Amino acid sequence: MIAGHQRRVIENPISGERIVVRQTAAETGGQLFVFDLFLPPGAHVPARHAHPIQEEQFTVLAGRMRFRLGRHIIEAGPGETVVVPVGKAHWFGNAGAEVSQARVEVRPALRTEELSDLARVLLEFEREVSVPNVPPFLVRGFLAPLAWLARRRAGGRG
Repeated sequence: MIAGHQRRVIENPISGERIVVRQTAAETGGQLFVFDLFLPPGAHVPARHAHPIQEEQFTVLAGRMRFRLGRHIIEAGPGETVVVPVGKAHWFGNAGAEVSQARVEVRPALRTEELSDLARVLLEFEREVSVPNVPPFLVRGFLAPLAWLARRRAGGRG
């Protein structure tokens, strides 16, 4: 971290997840977005997902993490790296009894940092937008117009 330069921290007080942004797209010319991901025991990404044109790399720094890449299950501990190729469906979570920490690198950065802003909003309003038994594509379809409206009201791009 650069002296005097604060890093953004995104926290979910309900689940205990924490993201600390280390390098942004602006700092790397759009090539890389780097963050540390802290997951308490039992925490995991909500759903299996894929990144159509991005590679994602996880280097476990503390604890244990479990990854599902397609049909393969991988457990990784400190010092181990798991690379998720472009377009590969994956899921991950904490596989241990202590907080896990992973350094996550996303290449190219694209707008992943903005996605972290969306994640923060969704986490802050988890009770308001959590819709049980509704497919994620319907939830996204419902939230997209609201997000557009919020940006317009804030004077951002629509």
